[in-house]
Amino acid sequence: MPPTTAPAAALLALYDREMRRGARPEGPDDVVERVGRVVRRTAPAHGWNGVVWSGFTSADEADTAIARQIAHYTSRGLTFEWKLYAHDAPADLGRRLVAAGFTPEPDETLMATEIDEAALTTTVPDGVRLVPVTDEAGVDQVAEVHERAFGDDASGLRRLLLDALTATPDTVVAVVALAGDVPVSAARMELTPGTSFAGLWGGGTVPHWRGRGVYRSLIAHRARIAAARGYRHLHVDASSRSRPILRRLGFTELTVTTPYVYEPARAR
Repeated sequence: MPPTTAPAAALLALYDREMRRGARPEGPDDVVERVGRVVRRTAPAHGWNGVVWSGFTSADEADTAIARQIAHYTSRGLTFEWKLYAHDAPADLGRRLVAAGFTPEPDETLMATEIDEAALTTTVPDGVRLVPVTDEAGVDQVAEVHERAFGDDASGLRRLLLDALTATPDTVVAVVALAGDVPVSAARMELTPGTSFAGLWGGGTVPHWRGRGVYRSLIAHRARIAAARGYRHLHVDASSRSRPILRRLGFTELTVTTPYVYEPARAR
């Protein structure tokens, strides 16, 4: 899904420049390297490892770089992700990744908005309160919501969020929505110093609380915090479920992104 308007194209170009080519470490144990025409991130096993940007000029260059990234991560015993965007070249890069042993995961849509243009008037539903996550107990509630909402093991998320709150608390905001004392939704926001983008991640709501406006209230809550800290834009990798909500809040679809995952054991 390439951008179809000049403003969307300009916003995508800014995103590529700041968040991909200009990627920065996200913690004390996170290393960002620019190797040839690849930008990659190497972190502990529970962190995010992978390629955030590539800009190849030929198919042969792409194949060589793919082999080098596989060697880099497998030498460390790490599963990693090649985050492919629809406008990345060459056009058949996804096919080349599959041929090299990567497994594609479901597509997501990169959406973004200028915070000043977003609809931030959403209120918290009756009976729900939003509570900042600042300690281990709050992280446990975030992990509980994640497992109930998505059916995934949240142990990695739990450790990642604890690391961030401990080592770089100014770069992460996490919030949990409580109905009474029961966590029913949660989300986090990553704030990268030196950029204009704040990233919205992990927004999930337990099934019987969906459709009541909790997810929208979490977006508005984080947007107001981002604006207060000087960020101009929000970005999110949106699922098909969240895209309609984000459109109503003023987000624009910029492109499609597909995670290609390489697991050393599976590849062998």
